[in-house]
Amino acid sequence: MTSEPNREPNGEPSAGVIVGALADHHRRLVFAAVQLGAGSVAAVSAATQLTETQLTETQVAKAMGKLVELGVVKQGASGLEVAGHVFQAAARTALAQPSASVHDGLPNDVRQVMKAFVADGRLRSIPSSHSKRLVVLDWLAQLFEPGRRHSEAMVNLTLGQRHPDTAALRRYLVDEGFLDRADGWYWRSGGTISGPPEP
Repeated sequence: MTSEPNREPNGEPSAGVIVGALADHHRRLVFAAVQLGAGSVAAVSAATQLTETQLTETQVAKAMGKLVELGVVKQGASGLEVAGHVFQAAARTALAQPSASVHDGLPNDVRQVMKAFVADGRLRSIPSSHSKRLVVLDWLAQLFEPGRRHSEAMVNLTLGQRHPDTAALRRYLVDEGFLDRADGWYWRSGGTISGPPEP
């Protein structure tokens, strides 16, 4: 059995379709009125008189038709009502889908290293492989604005947000030419300017 376009396999509208429908100003006003208890087209039209955009009954009927067609508004025992279960189902489905990886736009070799060593903006471990470590160090170098000097305490604070071994990371960054240091100050001296995106 195939699902209709813009609907999940269970027949309910997807979260994207719901958001798209509610992007329309008239539909949002109608939806809000129904949510607040307006149970008929006339009641919804009257409710919109309280807004800057007073809708005619024709405009309300048109917007209502789309909301009913999608299934987000339905006819209940006491009039029109919001179909809350549709929103819950769409939210569950959306949350269950894997989100796009923040590493997706990177070259394949860089993406593989970043996926293996970085999760939720944190460095899981420092790679022992030199080539992989360079990828991670380039990512860390992006934390430092070129031309700006940083105290050792600030470098430690910045790196500590990514991994607890700040001394090792600081040493690697200097040894590999990503940072320079003199008189207790550090500044960025290497790495790509538009490097790997912030995870």
